[in-house]
Amino acid sequence: MSEKQVFIFGAGYSGKAFARAGNGRVFGTTRAPEKFEALRQAGIAPLLFDGALTEETGDALGKTTHLVISIAPEEAGDPVLNAARAVILAQMPALEWIGYLSTVGVYGNYDGAWVDETAQCRPVSKRSVMRVAAEQDWLELGREIGRPVAILRLSGIYGPGRNALVNLENGTARRLVKPDQVFNRIHCDDIAGSLWQLIESNAGGIFNVTDDLPAPPQDVVAYAASLMGVTAPPEIPFDAAQLSPMARSFYGENKRVANMAIKAAGYSLRFPDYRAAFDHMWASGDWRDGEARSPMKR
Repeated sequence: MSEKQVFIFGAGYSGKAFARAGNGRVFGTTRAPEKFEALRQAGIAPLLFDGALTEETGDALGKTTHLVISIAPEEAGDPVLNAARAVILAQMPALEWIGYLSTVGVYGNYDGAWVDETAQCRPVSKRSVMRVAAEQDWLELGREIGRPVAILRLSGIYGPGRNALVNLENGTARRLVKPDQVFNRIHCDDIAGSLWQLIESNAGGIFNVTDDLPAPPQDVVAYAASLMGVTAPPEIPFDAAQLSPMARSFYGENKRVANMAIKAAGYSLRFPDYRAAFDHMWASGDWRDGEARSPMKR
C-alpha cells in the first residue's frame, strides 16, 4: 500500500500526540495561523479551517487515505460534515477509513455503574446530546460510502502539560470530594496509539478509549503530590466548592467506563492507570510541556 496520508480536522492536543506517534504524512487544521508552528513541530502540515474549505484544504483531502475528526459539533450540526460532506462523497477517491473523536459523556449518568459500548446513550448536557447526533451522522456517512468509521469515545484527557503535577506546580490543583464520585481518564499517548491501531487494522465501530482505573479525582491529586514530595491541597467538600456551571455538570455524571473493545481490536494500553502514567512523567521529566516533546515513534 502507498504511504498513508492522514488528515485531521481540529489538530489540537490529541492530534499532535497522534502525529508524533505515527508514520505517514499528516495534515491538520487549526482556526489560528499562530498555531501553525506548533503543528509543524509535531510533524503536521498545517492548514486553516474555520467552517469553510479552502482550495489548499480541498487539495489535501483529495489525496487523503485516513480522515480523523476532532472538532466538536455545534448548534448547526457537525462543522466538518457541513463543510466537507460533498467532498467526502465525491472527491476523496483514496479514502480508506474515518475516525471520529467523541466523548464518554454520551453515556450520561450511570450512578457509578460500569458501562461498555453496548450501554444506552443517555446524554445529560447539550454538548453530549450534539455528540450523539454527530456520531450517528458519521456512521451513516460511512455506510453511504462503504468505508469503516471508528467512533472513539474518549474519557478525560491528560498528559504532558495537562496533569495534576502541572496544577500543583502552578497552584491551581484542588481536591474536591464528592462521595462515591469517580472520573475516567486517558493519557494522550494512548489516544494516539488507539487511533493508529484502528487505522492499521482498518477497524470500524464504537470504542471506549479509557484506562483501566476509574478513580476519584482527589486521589489523582494526592498521588501527584506524593511524587513531588509536597503536601496535597486540603479536601474541599463538593457542596461547598465554588464551581462554574460546566465544572459542576461534570460531577453530575458518574460512571465507570470499560475498555474491552479497543483491547479486542489489538491495542495494549501504554498507561493502564494514572499511577503508571504519573510515575513515567515524573521520572522522565516529561510532564511540564505538551508541545516540546520529542516524537514517540512506535
